[in-house]
Amino acid sequence: METVFINKLKPLLDAVAEQMALLLPKKTGEHYIYSRYDPSGEIPVEFNNIRPCTPIKEFLLPVCELAATSPEPLEPEDVKPFAIFGLKDCDLRSIEILDKVFADEEFRDPFYVKRRENMFIISSDCFEVGENCFCNLFGGRPFAQSGFDLNVSKVKDGFIIEAGSQKGRDFTEKHPQLFTETSGALLAERDENRSRTQRRLEQNNAEYQFDAPTKEIVEKSQDSEIFDVEARNCVECQACTRICPTCHCFYLYDTKQKDYFAKMKMWDSCMRVGYAAVAGGANPYKILGDRIKHRLLHKFVYFLDRYGKDMCVGCGRCVDGCAGEVDIRTVLKKLSEEFKDKEKAKVTK
Repeated sequence: METVFINKLKPLLDAVAEQMALLLPKKTGEHYIYSRYDPSGEIPVEFNNIRPCTPIKEFLLPVCELAATSPEPLEPEDVKPFAIFGLKDCDLRSIEILDKVFADEEFRDPFYVKRRENMFIISSDCFEVGENCFCNLFGGRPFAQSGFDLNVSKVKDGFIIEAGSQKGRDFTEKHPQLFTETSGALLAERDENRSRTQRRLEQNNAEYQFDAPTKEIVEKSQDSEIFDVEARNCVECQACTRICPTCHCFYLYDTKQKDYFAKMKMWDSCMRVGYAAVAGGANPYKILGDRIKHRLLHKFVYFLDRYGKDMCVGCGRCVDGCAGEVDIRTVLKKLSEEFKDKEKAKVTK
């Protein structure tokens, strides 16, 4: 891919902001959240060393939106181009997962597709490893591999900018005055930074190595008591699914306005007690442990069976947000150990 060099971020961001609205991470306490970029502001531009706590789905799937109207049909509103800076590899892979659901030829959500087509993605390398980051367990890296328009890599004297799409190449070609050539030494420094962060990530998750594919572990552990044991710590706050960048369950409800009927679409959560309730009062997931089991089955079995991908990108946001301190890595490790013991018992019989 094509690379160029720039010694400061602000000229790059200013050039983007001239063309479209730009959102970038702003540090609040220990976390990064997104805010609108103001080129005239005096607040220094921050390079987020780690993924923001805001999941990318917030910009593609609003928490609540109007989905349909009657008697007149609802058409998607015009979406103006917008850019998001500071997305990480886990975010890009989560977009790929959402695309499978909402932009696939079998079913295309016109509202999602409209936003997706108008989003300009500026990703960046991770320079730190969060305590709960585990993307390496599911094929992730601390740097973007694909799915970006521009990627930013921090080096000692500035930033390497890599174009990953035609939109990205068009941008760099339109603003040649901002960039200089990238030397071999700079690329070597970038690669060493990436390798160093990758080693930290692997060390961080060294204890969470499984003896079988996650799909096999979860699928064959449906009778395990571990789900009910873990449920003792869960407070049903639903933070794990709300902050997850790939959880996409929603429910529809009807509402009557003055002169039309409307169907509203709102985020749902499989951790909610009424998630699977049906008319007549039946609820196959009334027990909390069953809902935790269903969540893992969706992540590692059902989605993989349908789309050929795990639905978990290992961003660790669910662990960060859990009020009950439930760690999905620990749950998988316990299931893996139990699965291993069962397999050994079969052999010795």
